[in-house]
Amino acid sequence: MSRRSGILEFAVLGLLHDAPMHGYELRKRLNVLLGSFRAFSYGTLYPCLKNLVTQGFLVEDNPDEQYVPATALNGKRSKIVYRLTPDGKQRFEELLSDSGPDAWEDEHFGVHFAFFSRTDKAVRMRVLEGRRSRLEERLERMRTSLARTRERLDDYTLELQRHGLESVEREVRWLNELIETERANRSGRGSPESPPDRPER
Repeated sequence: MSRRSGILEFAVLGLLHDAPMHGYELRKRLNVLLGSFRAFSYGTLYPCLKNLVTQGFLVEDNPDEQYVPATALNGKRSKIVYRLTPDGKQRFEELLSDSGPDAWEDEHFGVHFAFFSRTDKAVRMRVLEGRRSRLEERLERMRTSLARTRERLDDYTLELQRHGLESVEREVRWLNELIETERANRSGRGSPESPPDRPER
């Protein structure tokens, strides 16, 4: 399974954990709640859904109706409603508990963060601290590169480098605030009382 398809599987299972829905509605929820998934097309989503059905993680509530994926050309929407099975709920819990290095990467972190309200506090802390560590390493590399190449860069390239540096610095500050909030929040699950705003990218 590719990293990108793994992220989509996690997001689909997480959204269907809330309630059953059909593919069109699911794609809208992916677009609204997980902005990084706007690039996913029906041609990507529906094979993922079918694969999850084959694995026993989802069931189709209307399997007897003809399956017609929605496209811009035919304007049709699938009548099939997808619902999580007990195995699907267990799979989502397994993905939710993953706090390894993959969870710290850009796309993975966004998906994990979207489901933090259902994540154990210890896992949340490991993901946040891992993400911070990853960004601090990135920050050090960026500063070193900028110091080494500053004199060779034109003004616009230099400003672009500074902008990238400031974006990472802003996210590190945001993560520091989140980690302090998590430490002050004694509950095992649920969102922090007053989570800081996510920095703009």
